[in-house]
Amino acid sequence: MRIHCRVAVIALCFGLFLLFYFWGNAADDPLLKEVGEERRQKQKEVEDNKAESSPPLPESRRDVVAKFDKKSAEGIGVRPGELLLAVRKEPRENRKEAESGKSKPRSNVARPVIKRSPNEEVMHLAVVACGSRLDETLTMVKSAVLFSLKKIKFHIFAEDPLAPQFKEKLNQWPRSISARFQYSLYPISFSVGNADEWKKLFKPCAAQRLFLPVILKDVDSLLYVDTDVLFLRPMDDIWNLLKSFNSTQLAAMAPEHEIPRIGWYSRFARHPFFGVTGVNSGVMLMNLTRIRSKLFKNSMIAGGLSWEDLLHPLYQKYKNHITWGDQDLLNIIFHYNPECLLIFPCQWNYRPDHCMYGSNCKAAEEEGVSILHGNRGVYHDDKQPAFKVIYDAIRDFPFEDNMFQSLFYPIQTKFLDTVNTLCGRIPQVFLKQVEKTMRKMFEDKVVHHVKPHK
Repeated sequence: MRIHCRVAVIALCFGLFLLFYFWGNAADDPLLKEVGEERRQKQKEVEDNKAESSPPLPESRRDVVAKFDKKSAEGIGVRPGELLLAVRKEPRENRKEAESGKSKPRSNVARPVIKRSPNEEVMHLAVVACGSRLDETLTMVKSAVLFSLKKIKFHIFAEDPLAPQFKEKLNQWPRSISARFQYSLYPISFSVGNADEWKKLFKPCAAQRLFLPVILKDVDSLLYVDTDVLFLRPMDDIWNLLKSFNSTQLAAMAPEHEIPRIGWYSRFARHPFFGVTGVNSGVMLMNLTRIRSKLFKNSMIAGGLSWEDLLHPLYQKYKNHITWGDQDLLNIIFHYNPECLLIFPCQWNYRPDHCMYGSNCKAAEEEGVSILHGNRGVYHDDKQPAFKVIYDAIRDFPFEDNMFQSLFYPIQTKFLDTVNTLCGRIPQVFLKQVEKTMRKMFEDKVVHHVKPHK
């Protein structure tokens, strides 16, 4: 029995000896080494491919991972999910950059950022066109779109024959231009009184502007302009005057004249009017919400009347005493409610009257004309060619052309032929603002977008 036990023990020891011997030699075997090296190389390639396809962690995320790696190395316990929770708390924009693989080092150089809000403010502009005013109105719309920054919603009130012509012409404009505005067409309509009588007041359809607060019930604020108006700077700038309204003001207009002794209202009016020289309604900024909610003082009813209820009785009372139609009615309304009106400078409603009797608009002399109002038909005759030069240049300007070469330079060149006329002898008044506007547009579109890459 003892012999058998000894043999078994010897055999067991010999087997262990052989096992350790062959195990040690296998580690040095060249063939096995090559197989092992191939496996390690393949594993490394897989890991490298994963690293290349995975976006680099942003700095804040690497800091978090390093922090918890350090805690683990020091033997400090990390609760399950603690690392994942910490990474999720990093800024959202950093995670988005990491996921897209576009994480970039931050730069101290300030770069212009255009914020596009889903509720971006839209400016509202209304115009009334009747008779032969199609081309004139389209030129006004063109000037507003060319120079403005924010999107514009045009509310075009037109006679039935003109409506399809507006639609046809506007739909032909380039997509790059049409993307910057919207428009709606409305028929001529009057909610109170005799429509035919309203339509014939002063000029065809001019009285329509009185009914804008009643018709455009969903519009809060609005800029109304006559068809013979041209923007020489962004509409945004006059739109911003809404922020200057105090708690009682609900409309803004320019004076009819700057000098009382040559003003029409101060010399000839047979009805009440605003201030010393009256106001001109060719450019009228309105807070329609306030107008709709206001009870207006008047000479007929002591308690006041709403805008819609006031219009017809006011017209009936003064129809034999007014000359300029709806503008006279507005003067009467604001004569009795002066706290409701903001007066803006004449540069926002510059007319031939400001230069044909000598330059009398100081604001335009200092700042240049902001909005040109070519009343008296000056766009279509040669009485005041300075106005006609600007109108023709904007009307004929091709949308896709360079504005300096195809708009400003033609105006500047043709203006030389007007320097011997009453209004043409002050070219800086007409050209200052339009040059400033075009230069700023050029800088915003070109200069500010060309930045050195670091």
